[in-house]
Amino acid sequence: MSTLRRRIFGSPPPSPSPVPTPTGFNVKDIPEDLKLITTEKLNKLKHGARKGHKRRVSIWFALGGLFGLFIAGFFAQQHDILKFESFLDLNLDSLIDVLPPGLVKDAKALTQHERDAVQYDSFSVGLHLQSQGIKAHHPVIMVPGVISTGLESWGTAESSRQYFRKRLWGSWNMMRALVTDKAGWKRHIMLDKTTGLDPPGIKLRAAQGFDATDFFITGYWIWNKILENLATIGYDPGNAFTASYDWRLSYQNLETRDQYFTRLQHYIEVAVKASGKKTVVLTHSMGSQVFFYFMAWVEAEGHGNGGSEWVDTYIEAWVNISGCLLGALKDLPAVLSGEMKDTAQLNAFAVYGLEKFLSKEERAEIFRAMPGISSMLPKGGDAVWGNRTWAPDDLPGQKASFGTFINFKESNSSTSPKNLTVSESLQYLWDHSDDWYQDQIRHAYSHGVAETTAQIEANMKDERKWVNPLETRLPKAPNLKIYCFYGIGKNTERAYYYREDTDPLSQLNVTIDISMIRGEVMNGVIMGEGDGTVSLLSSGYMCAKGWHIHRYNPANVSVKIFEMPHEPDRFSARGGPNTGDHVDILGRASLNDLILRVAGGHGQDIEENIVSNIKQYSENVKIYEEPEYEPFLLWNNPLEPLESLVQQVQDSFGSANTTT
Repeated sequence: MSTLRRRIFGSPPPSPSPVPTPTGFNVKDIPEDLKLITTEKLNKLKHGARKGHKRRVSIWFALGGLFGLFIAGFFAQQHDILKFESFLDLNLDSLIDVLPPGLVKDAKALTQHERDAVQYDSFSVGLHLQSQGIKAHHPVIMVPGVISTGLESWGTAESSRQYFRKRLWGSWNMMRALVTDKAGWKRHIMLDKTTGLDPPGIKLRAAQGFDATDFFITGYWIWNKILENLATIGYDPGNAFTASYDWRLSYQNLETRDQYFTRLQHYIEVAVKASGKKTVVLTHSMGSQVFFYFMAWVEAEGHGNGGSEWVDTYIEAWVNISGCLLGALKDLPAVLSGEMKDTAQLNAFAVYGLEKFLSKEERAEIFRAMPGISSMLPKGGDAVWGNRTWAPDDLPGQKASFGTFINFKESNSSTSPKNLTVSESLQYLWDHSDDWYQDQIRHAYSHGVAETTAQIEANMKDERKWVNPLETRLPKAPNLKIYCFYGIGKNTERAYYYREDTDPLSQLNVTIDISMIRGEVMNGVIMGEGDGTVSLLSSGYMCAKGWHIHRYNPANVSVKIFEMPHEPDRFSARGGPNTGDHVDILGRASLNDLILRVAGGHGQDIEENIVSNIKQYSENVKIYEEPEYEPFLLWNNPLEPLESLVQQVQDSFGSANTTT
């Protein structure tokens, strides 16, 4: 009987042929690392290896056939040959029922093998700390990052009824709507270009509860591993809360439309009243910007009205996970041309398919119609990101500086006569975008640097500045603790090569020059240090240096850094327990350990762990302490040798007036 028939009908394989036993073997001649096994066991191993290979071939052949049928249905629907919607209603259980039992069994065995390859128990961190006596202590509030909160439709207009209470972001319903009703999906997902609020007849709202952020789509976890470990030491909906939000909205409109910051203030106050203990706030990515904005909002008169002591009264610690405090550089090309590394480095076939399905013009339009995303445009200008000849994170021997953010290979380009720094790139974006987008962003955010305490205090009355830690300050909360946990060691977008967009059908002026491949440049993208999404300077500068400058941290709030090198497990699609990736880090074992220690009231036991060059890069940034506060900066740097500090203080005040 053929091998194919045996695979389909489950007939037993032929008996293995006997293998002659070798003679003349001396046991003493066998190396120590060689293990003797019986002939019978050897035959089983050989057969198992062939069987495993055949299983994979059979499974991939079957899945390939199903995928081909799916694609055929997609294209056939344009000619009314097949109804594509019927494929979307296909039930996996019914599909399994009609597949050969042997194939299903092989698929399950292969899946189990892949799971066993990475033995990482999601609850192991919590169980380990539980055995050490760590248990739930402080109430926990979680503020998720950009795009990780599901958005569901609550509109009842005729065009929205089919989507009522279905997620149009963060579920398979999103994929279905995008494929079968792209125009309708775009109308729902984009905000009104004039108001920045819901378009007429459309109503999308952030999903609520733990379900809003635990998984993006089925099988792709976001916060789920943290939730599992928190639950292991005693957390539940009574002492933990997810403060999900509509990440498309500008921060002002989050309060205008959803009263988000008012609700967050009340949740925190109720948690403290119910438990008798201050809260620990966990934030990730854009969520760190949202919470930084909230701390200014909640104390401001006419907004939260909490007064200058509110944060010190209600917040025990802020755990800042992979926070893009100074923005995400990839945000600028996303809104400028609808591109980033993820699109620039696709192969030609994938690029063709993507452009036909959702062109870069459409992507840029969608990104611009989500003002919340533009809150992550880079902050600090040339002082942080460099000029045409220099950048703080330039490496020795580097051929070209990171300081030129947008580069043009053709120096006589009519699109731009010169290469552009970060601050010039922002101006270029304003000059080449519609008035509605400029108005939305300029009225919502600011990207500069405050150089004096007087400027900082004036900015505390301007809500446009509250998202920028270089133009406002931390609250005057001397008992607050800040923990900066972020990944390092993964290539991250740092600069780009652009060219004129010569496509006559394109409405964009420029596009990433994917033909540019030279040295450190790959498909027009220049890589630097970070976590794969956020640059090291954005994640680390404020924690390593900025909040050690008096005007940004007048109450001397404690700030600790714990960097996590990216050491992915090659058998895990998500990097395993030692990943430093921007999103996957939420499942990292050591991060979960640190979070549970802070929440359990043992944050003081955490020691700093700095393994990158962030200290040196931060010293290179051209933002300085005011002369009258220079001793504050010196004594607020715990890594500076004492003798060096004494010498610098003596130089500042004169040795006759200084004692050790």
